[in-house]
Amino acid sequence: MNSYEKRSFYSFLALYLGSSLLFLLLSGFWYYNAQKNALEQRVYYKLQHFADTLASEIIHAHMSGSKLILPKIEKGYEYFFVSLEDGDAFEESYYESEGMKVLVSGAPQKHLDIKYVVLKTDEYHIQIAKIQQELLVVGMLAFLLIGAISYFLSRLFMRPIHTKVKQIEQFILDISHELNTPITALSMSAKRALQKGVYDQKILTNISISTKQLYTIYKTLAFLTFKEQEESVAKRDLQEIVLETISYYKELCLAKDIKIAWDVEKSFLSISESKAQLLFSNLLSNAIKYSMPHTTIQIVLKEGYFHIQDEGIGIAPEKHKSIFEPYKRASNLAGGFGIGLSSVKHICDAFGIEIEIDSQENKGSRFILRWE
Repeated sequence: MNSYEKRSFYSFLALYLGSSLLFLLLSGFWYYNAQKNALEQRVYYKLQHFADTLASEIIHAHMSGSKLILPKIEKGYEYFFVSLEDGDAFEESYYESEGMKVLVSGAPQKHLDIKYVVLKTDEYHIQIAKIQQELLVVGMLAFLLIGAISYFLSRLFMRPIHTKVKQIEQFILDISHELNTPITALSMSAKRALQKGVYDQKILTNISISTKQLYTIYKTLAFLTFKEQEESVAKRDLQEIVLETISYYKELCLAKDIKIAWDVEKSFLSISESKAQLLFSNLLSNAIKYSMPHTTIQIVLKEGYFHIQDEGIGIAPEKHKSIFEPYKRASNLAGGFGIGLSSVKHICDAFGIEIEIDSQENKGSRFILRWE
């Protein structure tokens, strides 16, 4: 990942972890308070229950004149009785003292000269410590799990961005390479013409081819950037546009020793002029680009039908669908941006044209367009 990707990755990771930690802390705080209140009530009612049990035994012994037999209470709980004589120093209450929960109950009702029964326990603080420890362990494990999930999600989140960045980086490299060829040719041709002082046919042809290559690159990039721009759509005769496209690339075909055989009839389609020009220009330039010298490109245009067939390197069957995706190229043998066929597919979809591909490696490719 480059520095921008890393910044985005860590920003997303920090945001996810921060929000998750906040949610975890709020959940832990709510859970802790709920458990604390529940424990508080449980301890109080247990002390109250023991106080009532002891008072019941005291009252029973007093009323029946029998010997007081005190029951055993739960471990961790202690009690003692307060006589009438010492009762003034106490009052009925429930409080905390020295880490112990204390209940002073007047349930004995002065039977057997006992005014209060006092119970105390440290169970509350023992259980609170356990809850805090468990909450800490569970919170740490949960945060580690969330951290692992957030890292995975961050990587997943960055994957399409990373792919797109790589595509853009490759796209820029391709642009540099594609522009370098015609610009170098233009520079050399102009330099030779100035040195010779004579503008012969070969120099002018090289300048013309390079200029057209640059213009084709410009049109493709302009479509990629401004393809949502509204244009006038009308029923147009495609014969004229196809013949103009063939004428436009004639010099490039001669330079590569490629022939074009065409059978072009009148055919009408509702489409904007610039889109029609770009559609056939991309298909023909693509065929020229991947054709070998001494081969022929066949073009057929009839009503509701067009196809272009070359004798080039062909496309593997598994790549037939992916070549219409932006920045995808079937081969690195020739230059290109990987947006020509993507533009073709976009135009076809926009104007209701069905596009098919019939291609085999080392045998050539045929692109077929159909419309009503």
